[in-house]
Amino acid sequence: MVPSERQDPPSLSQAETLVGEHQASGIHDKGPYPCLTVLYHPDMTRVGERAILGGLALRKPAILSRLQPKFAPPGEVAGRSLRDPFLSRRPVHISYVDEDQIEIAPEAGVALEVDEQPIDGAAVVSVTALERGLYLTLAHRVVLLLHLVPLRSQYPPAWNLVGDSEAILGVREQITRVGDVDVTVLIRGETGVGKERVAQALHSASRRRERELVAVNMATIPAGTAASELFGHLRGAFTNATANHRGLFERANGSTLFLDEVGEAPPQVQTMLLRTLAEGIIRPLGAHRDQPVDVRVLAATDTDLEQAGEEGGFRSALKYRLAGYEIYVPPLRARREDIPRLAVHFLAQELAQLGEADRMCPPETRRKLWFPPELMLRLVQHDWPGNVRQLRNTVRQLVISGRGADTLRADAAVERLLAEPTVSARRTWAKRNWLDDTVEEARAEGLGTHGLSEETLLAALRAAEWMPSKAAEALGIPRATLYDLMERTPGVRKAGDIPREELERCYRDCDGDLDAMMEQLQVSKRSLQLRLRRLGIRAAATKR
Repeated sequence: MVPSERQDPPSLSQAETLVGEHQASGIHDKGPYPCLTVLYHPDMTRVGERAILGGLALRKPAILSRLQPKFAPPGEVAGRSLRDPFLSRRPVHISYVDEDQIEIAPEAGVALEVDEQPIDGAAVVSVTALERGLYLTLAHRVVLLLHLVPLRSQYPPAWNLVGDSEAILGVREQITRVGDVDVTVLIRGETGVGKERVAQALHSASRRRERELVAVNMATIPAGTAASELFGHLRGAFTNATANHRGLFERANGSTLFLDEVGEAPPQVQTMLLRTLAEGIIRPLGAHRDQPVDVRVLAATDTDLEQAGEEGGFRSALKYRLAGYEIYVPPLRARREDIPRLAVHFLAQELAQLGEADRMCPPETRRKLWFPPELMLRLVQHDWPGNVRQLRNTVRQLVISGRGADTLRADAAVERLLAEPTVSARRTWAKRNWLDDTVEEARAEGLGTHGLSEETLLAALRAAEWMPSKAAEALGIPRATLYDLMERTPGVRKAGDIPREELERCYRDCDGDLDAMMEQLQVSKRSLQLRLRRLGIRAAATKR
């Protein structure tokens, strides 16, 4: 049955106009606004399309059906309805019950699941649930994410990065801002997030893009040959130097040099890099004079450089030279709405290699789907500790194991992977009751402006046993941001700042027990241990 009163939801620009009018009246605050994002559709080219629910943002009911609303790629206004012929024309009504609750009510005969739970009648959810997102599955064929997004008048260039989540849009904006500025950039993030892609995008956005990007994995350069690899050598400079050799800096002259895994560089290599970055010169082995080079350096690491600096494993001066500008690439679990887009992107690539690209074509009249929507939802909900690289490998496993099958199914290897517990379940330190009310509030704040109070920051650090990496994860912020907050918070101390007299007094009070000292001094256990060692104070074995 077609609703008697059909009204297309406002487009992006209309929604902005409506909200602007309501803001002028003082009734509605600034966004973000409710939005439906396509996580799965039988026509897989539509994955990632969005519909901004402008009316719902103004506390007006919204309707979801085969016919409405209109969905479009982010940044585009013209859209189209879901259209799938197996979806009902009868709508799902989405409306505010009060300021704190939203009701999702399908009409009779409409098959709807909310967070994988079948709905018979209506589901009432809290408004705060929209912050994490709700999964809506229609007729076991279309999966949508109901969540909140800010309205944007402009979108940054894609720079060949797949995804339109706010997390990845922030990265794209930073690439656009700094790409053509000739400064060193330090790209940070977990393994597999795509730091090398960001480096390539920065090069493409620079004035050096006509020249080839030169890349090297610093962890693979042996310390004994590092000088030759980086700066080159002249014939006869050492035994077996039978010809002149151009080093990486010389090969990248006039272009960009990408130093991947820079946190793993040997100490001797760090010293060499520091001089070149500081003075813009190199001296090949066997040469008698320096030569200038015009190289823009990009570096990437998943190493905690601040902690490595405290422990003497990485030179702080080099970190500051590399970090003329920093970009943090978020993990995949922090941008789940990008997972379907990435999965479809990898599916297309893998199928093309196998000569089965036609599987991506939408089934015009077929009820049976080759890629089950339930499988896509499982991919979205997985934490992906290996991030984008792991997702790509998993899609490849799915495609190869499913060759010739009518329906794609997870084989034993993928089943084992998707059965792994989530990040929160893997936190063994959660048993120490770290997620108390104060830390929960801090985490909520941390996901926004990072404007944490001293009290909440200290609570997070205390709950994480003064381990910054774990505190950052609990707060949902980059480690670099946490370190910056720690620097600016008077109540947070470093082991290196504690006077020797206080350390010795604490050592006597705690009988040398390192865990007890950590709790009393409220500093990182590892940093405390290093400080004691440097002062020649031997800590006793921990008592627990």
